[in-house]
Amino acid sequence: MPDPQIADTPLDERSRAEILSPDALAFLAELHGRFDACRLELLGARAERRAAIAAGGTLDFLPETREIREDSSWRTAAPRDDYADRRVEITGPTDRKLVINALNSGAKGFMADFEDANSPTWANQVSGHANLIDAIEGTITYEASDGRHYELNEETATLLVRPRGWHLPERHISFNGAVGSGSLVDFGLFAFHGAPRLASQGLGAYLYLPKMEHHLEARLWDEVLGFAEESLGLERGTFRATVLIEALPAAFQMEEILWELRDHSYGLNAGRWDYIASAIKVLRERPEAVLPDRAEVKMTVPFMRAYTELLVRTCHGRGIFAMGGMAAQIPSRTDAEANERALAAARADKEREAADGFDGTWVAHPDTVATATAAFDAVLGERPNQIGRLRDDVVADAAALVDLGATPGAVTESGLRGNVSVGFQYISFWLGGRGAVALNNLMEDAATAEISRNQIWQWVHHGTKLEDGTVIDAALVRRILDEEMERIRAEVGEETWEAGRPEETRRVFEAVALGDDFQDFLTEMAYELLD
Repeated sequence: MPDPQIADTPLDERSRAEILSPDALAFLAELHGRFDACRLELLGARAERRAAIAAGGTLDFLPETREIREDSSWRTAAPRDDYADRRVEITGPTDRKLVINALNSGAKGFMADFEDANSPTWANQVSGHANLIDAIEGTITYEASDGRHYELNEETATLLVRPRGWHLPERHISFNGAVGSGSLVDFGLFAFHGAPRLASQGLGAYLYLPKMEHHLEARLWDEVLGFAEESLGLERGTFRATVLIEALPAAFQMEEILWELRDHSYGLNAGRWDYIASAIKVLRERPEAVLPDRAEVKMTVPFMRAYTELLVRTCHGRGIFAMGGMAAQIPSRTDAEANERALAAARADKEREAADGFDGTWVAHPDTVATATAAFDAVLGERPNQIGRLRDDVVADAAALVDLGATPGAVTESGLRGNVSVGFQYISFWLGGRGAVALNNLMEDAATAEISRNQIWQWVHHGTKLEDGTVIDAALVRRILDEEMERIRAEVGEETWEAGRPEETRRVFEAVALGDDFQDFLTEMAYELLD
């Protein structure tokens, strides 16, 4: 078994003594010894497939797994009784106060996020697990500096946990000198501390699994979950995982992903923002795949419609949940008109999802829970879900899934400026330890920042023109970046500006948005600058 070594980074006594106890570290070492080599091999296969696409290869449904897709007899394990109604789930980081607020929000579920809504400082990662232990045990409280006291209501949301994706490292733990896997560390600590506590209450240990690109990556997760159940003395099926379909290649393997996770599956989620970012990334060499302004890439455009409808058909055909995407709107408590605009946008989005057959959806802010719930109540009534609604009218169409060129809309200076501003500001907050940020009345996380910088890279490398004929090049982007940095500096003041690490932020932004070589994930480069 590999020998775990912890970085010499300040942590509180509970983190060192309880969360990173010898037994917990031994469990992490066992996970790495058994599964990390396969993880690294699968990441290598990603690079090979990406090179094939760059050389002109096509994306299509796999011929070697046709039998799985065409066999109509198999089903995933049925939904558990303790979480059969998922009509609204709220997401957010594992900050102590935010965990309490999310669990009290009135949503059916709360996804505690160690991934895109989280900046993975070592303190954030480890304290997050302490917060989840207290939440599971019902003892979590928080005393604010203004004297306000926070504690759990009698009725709370069901807990779900999202670990980091297979590609992300955890450099604060090494095993025989090899850097740890963010996914195995996040999952391992939740499994070791949280799953037995949940099982003792008759509850499942629910997960969201992000950033998968291939069904063999789902197979590895299934093996990890099965081993954890056996090792921790849990019944098979205690772990139930919803897979986020947020990488373009995974849209062609939804059936196979459910098949690999059969006993542990809890369905699929339309991870819309990462999916758009992935579509740009995967097809970045192709001029026909250049997208218009981010605001124009709505869920109703052809390639997104093809993806979401296929997801519902796939999940319901196998007897499990189809979960809708994020409503990122942040309602205003001081501006009535802005508040109604935000709620109207969220309402329309959720009404469409419910009508399409989704069983539930995501929101980013407690003030949108009631709006999203009403949209699903209108379709579901007293039913917990609509899994029985088969979408046999939907046809799997490989060409439609990659038809980014059919997306209507223009590329504007306003859209370019918005991408520059959001990308820069998000990186700054992320380097400061915050992974979910309210910008322009939207909750931005790593996924939306990825869209912003991917679009800039795509536009620059294809010489895309603005509406007035101006060619988008690196010089134009840098000029706009100069202007946006000055504007932000004037707005926030000198002290806050310097605390935001502007020089490092700019260096990361330019590398991921303007570099000759495309960086797969902006967080991979920025991670080296975190504590």
